[in-house]
Amino acid sequence: MSVAHRVRYIIVGLSGFLALGQSSAQLTDSARPETRLSAADLHQDFLILERIYKELHPGLYRYNTPPQMAAHFADLDRRLSRDQTLASAYLAVSQFLALIKCGHTHANFFNQSDAVVAELFERGGRVPFYFRWIDRRMIVTKNFSGDARLTLGTEVLTIDGTPAATVLDSLLTVSRADGSNDYKRLSNLEVQGFDKWEMFDIYRSLFFPGREDSVRFRVRSLAGKEATFAAKALTQRERESLAPKSATETKTDAALFESRYLDARSAYLRMPTWATYDSKWDWRRYLNGFLDTLVMRGADRLVIDLRGNEGGEDVGDVILHRLIDRDLPLAQYRRFVRYRSVPADLNPYLDTWDKSFRDWGSAAQDPKNADGFYRLTKWDDDSTGAVVHPSGKRFRGRVFVLVDGSNSSATFQFASAVQQAGLGQLVGEPTGGNRRGINGSAFFFVRLPRSHIEVDLPLVAEFPTSPQPDAGLVPDVRVRYTAADIANGVDRTLQAALSVTTKRPAN
Repeated sequence: MSVAHRVRYIIVGLSGFLALGQSSAQLTDSARPETRLSAADLHQDFLILERIYKELHPGLYRYNTPPQMAAHFADLDRRLSRDQTLASAYLAVSQFLALIKCGHTHANFFNQSDAVVAELFERGGRVPFYFRWIDRRMIVTKNFSGDARLTLGTEVLTIDGTPAATVLDSLLTVSRADGSNDYKRLSNLEVQGFDKWEMFDIYRSLFFPGREDSVRFRVRSLAGKEATFAAKALTQRERESLAPKSATETKTDAALFESRYLDARSAYLRMPTWATYDSKWDWRRYLNGFLDTLVMRGADRLVIDLRGNEGGEDVGDVILHRLIDRDLPLAQYRRFVRYRSVPADLNPYLDTWDKSFRDWGSAAQDPKNADGFYRLTKWDDDSTGAVVHPSGKRFRGRVFVLVDGSNSSATFQFASAVQQAGLGQLVGEPTGGNRRGINGSAFFFVRLPRSHIEVDLPLVAEFPTSPQPDAGLVPDVRVRYTAADIANGVDRTLQAALSVTTKRPAN
């Protein structure tokens, strides 16, 4: 099965989520209307969520024992057993989902109703800069405030009086990732303009509500000088307007990738997204033409920059085909599901794009195994034991793939194939994803009827055929950044790739 099936949930419902109502910059938290939910309604939603996840979620016990999950469900039930705001309920559900330790299980921003989006996401109070977490320190990477005290490399010590480390600890409780991969959790909580909705923005406003028109900071410069001041906050619309087009809009014919030559024989390909489902741009033609040109010019080095790219379609396959001259078997995974057909009374709460997910039929092989799984064979012809076949003119130069903690789905699988087959070297920071496999491939969007909160439900668990560590991929060339690198505009990852002089091994 194509990687597209695994990650299509990321963009479902993206169109139509427009800002609604009064500008958030005109509201403080105390003035913002809040939906109140009764304990009785929330309990009904909890019972639906509990039953659906216990009966259908294939990864519920991948990183939790049954007693541990029972305790997590009980705690969620307790937290929802009182009248509360929609924001409070959304936080409780988000924290519960994060405990499952599945990167595809979350209250997906892009799949919420218009009402939830308008109330919880269309707020002001966005910090007026981009930043990274470096050794758990918030380091400014781009300044939109006009205040030089937020210049690149500055460390933000407090936000509205709360230590940045405290903000991070709170947000880590809602950050989705597979297993113990905290590199992905931290990556989720950086603000770099990679997505329409920034997890940091949304959850900080829920954990630490305050004024939406300004934010107060205490900062420390690279020279060690500290200052305390207030700056104008960004609205959500302003945040979106500052992001690269590839992060917010793909339904055009605009190019989503960019390429250039770094020198006469070194090419650079930047791929900030593989979510090309609705794009009118012919990315396959672009990639094949780009690779044809590299071969014709006799290029020696290709740098593929995947930083900030979680995944999308099987874009990487086009590249893999051009790096080999014999068949390339991919990593072996087997698929399992918890059910053969969805109980009829649950179907009204479940949306999806493929009705076959409601009834696997004979593709879910009887009998269940000792762990309660049906073996799924639906996509065995194109994934389990999958083989990439060579096509087109082969690029024989050196390949370097720039990676970071965001790479957790399609880009993780591409990076894994490159590394395991010796087709190139990974350069950068440890990836997201998990070598023990993920839950995904097909999805239901669970719509809780009383609160109108949506939660994503991956339906297929992939397990490796041999024991693997609970971790992402470790790059061949590991890179560590400092605040000074940010201040000086040093791209240490690209520098590291260009400094490698070894030849590409034959495969």
